[in-house]
Amino acid sequence: MEKWFDLYRAIVMPAQCDIYGHMNVRHYAACFDDAGWHFPKMAGLSLEEIRARGLGTVVATLTMEFHHEIRAGQLVLIQGALMRVGTKSFSHEMRLYEADSMTHCATQKTVEVCFDTAARRGVALPQDIKAKLQKICVS
Repeated sequence: MEKWFDLYRAIVMPAQCDIYGHMNVRHYAACFDDAGWHFPKMAGLSLEEIRARGLGTVVATLTMEFHHEIRAGQLVLIQGALMRVGTKSFSHEMRLYEADSMTHCATQKTVEVCFDTAARRGVALPQDIKAKLQKICVS
């Protein structure tokens, strides 16, 4: 899994579990959301630099698949990879594992669009940012 990066680690807390005893969907979403912020760093970009340029990203599409339950007291590891870099957008996939057994518990696939924070609209990825993202893209 070259170009797949460890993006997030945590432990499932009892308060994150639903009446069935496994982590509730809303907490999977929070874990994936936190993990996604690390992609720029993996490409050698800082969030501060991106914000200083008046840029950000917005989620255009997101899908989540659940493969295996995870329970309170179990360790979480999220690994992710950039799958595609386009003109205005990029897509990534993240996989949530129970860290001790590396059981694959969930997958999130996301498309993010480069966003001009002042104009409040999608814009083309600047060439230097696009080039850095392409270096870590799996395809």
